[in-house]
This record gives sequence, C-alpha cells and structure tokens, in this order.
Amino acid sequence: MLKYIQNKQVRNISSISLEFIREQYLEKLTSKNRLVGLIGQRGVGKTTLMLQYLKQNYKPYEYLYFSADDIYIINSSIYDIADEFVRLGGKIIVIDEIHKYQNWANEIKSIYDSFPELIIRFSGSSMLNILHEKFDLSRRAVISYVKPLSFREFLKLDAKIDLPKLTLEEIHKNHNEISSTLALEHPTLYKNFLRYLQIGYYPFFIEDEIEYKNKLFNACEKVINEDIPSLNKIDYTHLSIFKKFIAKLIYSKVPFKVNIAELCREFEVSHPTLATYLEILETTKLIRPIKKYSKNISKKPEKLLFSNTNLLYTFADEFGVEVDIGTVRETFFVSCFESIYYSDVGDFIADGIIYEVGGKNKKFKQIKDVKDSFVVIDTDYSMEQNKIPLWLFGFMY
Repeated sequence: MLKYIQNKQVRNISSISLEFIREQYLEKLTSKNRLVGLIGQRGVGKTTLMLQYLKQNYKPYEYLYFSADDIYIINSSIYDIADEFVRLGGKIIVIDEIHKYQNWANEIKSIYDSFPELIIRFSGSSMLNILHEKFDLSRRAVISYVKPLSFREFLKLDAKIDLPKLTLEEIHKNHNEISSTLALEHPTLYKNFLRYLQIGYYPFFIEDEIEYKNKLFNACEKVINEDIPSLNKIDYTHLSIFKKFIAKLIYSKVPFKVNIAELCREFEVSHPTLATYLEILETTKLIRPIKKYSKNISKKPEKLLFSNTNLLYTFADEFGVEVDIGTVRETFFVSCFESIYYSDVGDFIADGIIYEVGGKNKKFKQIKDVKDSFVVIDTDYSMEQNKIPLWLFGFMY
C-alpha cells in the first residue's frame, strides 16, 4: 500500500507550482500544532495548499500524502497506513478529502494519540461533515477555513499583478490616492474586476475557463444532494426546499429580503425547520444571510445573498436569468467582510461604519447627515471624499 501511495504522490507533488502561494493558509499548516485541518468549498485550492506545504518543507521520504477518496484507501485502514509509515521513519501524514473516509474522526484521534511524534494534516470539502466531527477532535485539532480567492489574489494569479493587502482603515483614509494610482498604473484593473466577479473566486478557472461555471454548479449540486442529507435527518423530498431558496435569490430582481412567515407557508415547513435549513445553507457557504443591526440583533436574517458573485452568476446562467447588477454589487461587498449587518440607514453596517453601495453616480442622499459613513461606488477610481471604489474592498486579504 505504501509503495502505491508514494508512487502516486510523486506525480502529484511534481506537478505543483510554487509560483502562487496563499501564504496566510500556509502559515496555518506550518504551525507547531500537530493536527491541523483545512476546510473550504470544493475547488477553493486546499489540495494545492497542502502539496505546496509538503514541497516547501519536507523531503519526499519524510511525508505521506493521499486522498481518502482513492479507491484503494476507502477499503483500507488509515490507522494501519500511518502505523506502517511511522515504523519506516515517516514524519508527516497528509490526508485529502478526509470526509470521504468512514469513521475518519475516530481513526485520526487514534493516530494522533498513538504516534506522538507524527504531524497530521487533513482537508475536507464537506464543511458540514468536518464541523460536525470537530467536537470530537476539539482538544487536538486546529480547523482553518480556506476562503475563495480575493480580488487581490485573483489579480496575482490571473494577470500576474502583485499588489499589497490593504487594511480597512487604509481604504477609508486613502481610497482616492490608492484607486487613482492603481487605475493609472494598471489600466485593465477594472476590466479584471468585472472578470473576477464572474469567474475569479475559485482557482480552477486556470484549468478550464469555458467549463468554469459548469464545474462550480456541479460542486454546488453535490453540496445539496450529498453533503446536506448525509449529516442531517432530512427527508430527500425536502431537498427541493434548498433548491427553492436558491431559485428565490435568482428570480428576485433586487437583493432578496426575507419574510419568514411567507416562506414557511410557501415551503410548507415550520418556523424552526426553516431556520435550521437557513443555518445549514449558511454553513455550506452557498448563501450568506444578513441580519439586521440593532441593540438586540435579530436571529432572523433580513436579506439573503449568495456567498460570492461567482455563485450568483453560475446559478443565473443555469436558470437562464439575467443578473441584477445591484445584487452583484451587494454580494461582492458583503463577501469582503467577516461580520456585517443590514442597516436601515444606508445599506450595511460593519465595525460601526455605514455603507451605501451603488453605481458610479450614486449620491450621498441616503447618508448625507450620517457620521462615519461612505458611499461605495462601482467604478475604476474615485476622487471624491467618502466615495470608495467597490473593488478596493477586494484587497483586504
């Protein structure tokens, strides 16, 4: 078995480039923690990250890399594989798509406890599965979520334009200077941004741009048809409800506002069931519920958006629907923040700052008397105070 795995890993490692590396996640893998897991949507680049980590830090005889969905691995014991590897002097074992292996959490725990010198790294695309099992590994594992590419990362990978990260404070203070300088130095930057919104969040666009949306749609279908029912006691007839949520977002001509009572009647489910289904969709990173900001933040979402604009465009193509540009702008903007809320004044509030999002001619009318507020406009650069180009927020990681 080891010989088979090692022969295969040679091919995998040799094809990996170190030209573009997402350093923030490589730092997670190189930490002193013995057990580290990467989770993230299918196609986000977890496999590449782990192979780059091995290529940069270890000699071939020191590591063992394999995918748990390999037909030879599925019918084997990963504990036995680790045992044989350690006896031969192995230092690190890396397991991809760990959720494909039955009873994986118990075996990982046993490997961790039995071989105290062994470093263990794993990844999983089924975030529902990994997070469900996380509790059993909580004393041992560090779990890191790998985000889709930021606009800054996309520029480096697609156009070979390497630009520094910006803090939110830098964007607020220096947006005029930064946007005008970058637009002048890189005349195609705004065109790159429009391309990113459609096919830039997942690095597999490099392999096949034409089939990009088909691949992304198929990955989403797997989430709904495989990941969700595998861990939740959901009748298969109820899977249509998840698809109806998506259809609601697509057919809405403006960013979808949530009416819980109306949705419960339409889907013929109780309020608690609907709330559970929304939580599941949020965990899968397909949909981003946005709650209303107040002293007592509501548990119910005020708006539903896709987690990123590539998902929005992909499902719109599948449904044959034209995308609403206002929804595109809000979806991108929200995707740049870890924590953001719907606001009655302006559109959103994050870290105490009010934002109004719109086209390049958007005025200050809705927030003209609001302190600590900005208009975010869809344009290549801005020379107006408190008007920030939308794409600049894609430089925060």
